[in-house]
Amino acid sequence: MKNKIISLIKKALQTCVQKELLPAVNLSYIEVEIPGTPSHGDYATNVALILASPSQQNPRKIAEIIQANLIDAEKIIEKTQIAGPGFLNFFIKDDIWRKSLQNIEKQKEKYGLINIGGGKKVQVEFVSANPTGPLHIGHARGAVVGDVITNLLTAAGYKVSKEYYINDAGNQMNNLGKSVLLRYRELLGEKIEFPETCYRGDYIKEIAGDIIKKEGNKYLTAIKEEETIRYFTSFAGRIILDEIMKDLMDFGVIFDEYFSEKKLYDNNGVTKLLESLKKKGFVYSDGETLWFKTTAFDDEKDRVVIRKNGEPTYFAADIAYHQNKFSRGFETIIDIWGADHHGYMPRLFAGIQALGHDKNSLKIILVQLVNLLRDGTPVAMSTRLGEFVTLREVLDEVGKDAARYNFLMRRSDSHLDFDLELAKRQVSENPVYYVQYAHARICSILNMARERGISLPRYADIETALLNEPEEKVLIKLMARFPEIIEGAAKTLEPHRIAFYLNELAGVFHSYYNRNKVISENGTLTAARLLLVKTIGIVLLNALKILGVSAPEKM
Repeated sequence: MKNKIISLIKKALQTCVQKELLPAVNLSYIEVEIPGTPSHGDYATNVALILASPSQQNPRKIAEIIQANLIDAEKIIEKTQIAGPGFLNFFIKDDIWRKSLQNIEKQKEKYGLINIGGGKKVQVEFVSANPTGPLHIGHARGAVVGDVITNLLTAAGYKVSKEYYINDAGNQMNNLGKSVLLRYRELLGEKIEFPETCYRGDYIKEIAGDIIKKEGNKYLTAIKEEETIRYFTSFAGRIILDEIMKDLMDFGVIFDEYFSEKKLYDNNGVTKLLESLKKKGFVYSDGETLWFKTTAFDDEKDRVVIRKNGEPTYFAADIAYHQNKFSRGFETIIDIWGADHHGYMPRLFAGIQALGHDKNSLKIILVQLVNLLRDGTPVAMSTRLGEFVTLREVLDEVGKDAARYNFLMRRSDSHLDFDLELAKRQVSENPVYYVQYAHARICSILNMARERGISLPRYADIETALLNEPEEKVLIKLMARFPEIIEGAAKTLEPHRIAFYLNELAGVFHSYYNRNKVISENGTLTAARLLLVKTIGIVLLNALKILGVSAPEKM
């Protein structure tokens, strides 16, 4: 519907330009929104306000000109209205809205799917936690944000690949091996002074215990500690990564690709890439240190890519990694990071531009911290001491559905309060329960109809004009706008929009159900309302599927 309104406005503007009533404008700037107040219509545009300056006319006068040149060939508009300083409001005919029920009934599980992507290849890289410990709730929020963004983009017609980047090279992995070795020695009776730089969680002791069961005390007398640490690193990294993959799978997050950082160094890949950038003037030497000229792309200072000791920085690997992504044919790359990486963004944008790619081909989404609560009281956490709440603990306590839904209840760049006790309660204040119960309630209504011998109606057999209660009109409009919600969420990469939409749809449905009988002695009215309820169930199911949350038939 929104696209139809935009098309009407564009055609009216083209007519106005031909008649020399208005100057030619960039039609991509046209914005059509849903007014905050229902009395202002179904859609509104501010195009007259935008045209005021270039046409040097009063915006209300411009709105009148556009209004006079609107040609409603499909006869979908009940009326138009000029409001405020020059907004043009559109009121859609009720019978046009009600026809959307036919689309929902016909398309079923495909309702809401659009094709703005046109099959373009997109890669979404997320989580990418170092395999040095279990996933915590910060990783969990990034996991569900990334997973739902891929679902949204797929629903919008893109060809999407989900990727986990395994940081299995570098000092953090060496520290992992050293940490396990120290706990290994400690478990075998040595008195150990544990360094601050090492990992302290109980999982380190468990891994050390596994090595003892398998290898005994043979590494107490190992001559070459460097080789021992390498073995311990490999052993621990493999166990931790397997556990990470299992936790993510149970969370409903399955990746298409796990990419090892080590691959970047095959055949001196990172070195060769930096040499090619050096020839282009983007990398230069300062003594034994190698620098990347990120200031050429508006970064505040140049960045080190090779340290004095010859070790590459994370930035060097990231340049190579993103070049690898583009070499695989992805037209758009989306990285999902923790909010603490904000300062890292300019240098990566500089890196991909130096590689010859458009800055806009890389999208970076920052995910803020999660404040974990229990009945409103903060749950204390300290990652330094290994005392943090893991994804596994949250899954075991509240389940996949509640965890995923609650992580999506705010914009990803906003702090999120997640109350574990509320997530378990079967009350209307619990958003996932509220939405899932709406779907279960609909299934119950439809089953009740069948038990009473009432055939579920088809659109062609009902009198849609009977659906004229205010809440029925709101429900129909909400469902008709579902494809618009998908489009907006996919374009902005904002998965929380789907959760907000579901809360609104479920809320209006529950209110409607409490005020109105769906099944009554009036067979004609019953048929119309059963179709309405059936289509609400379809939309709830489709939206929950995008969130990766189940739609139970009984609760």
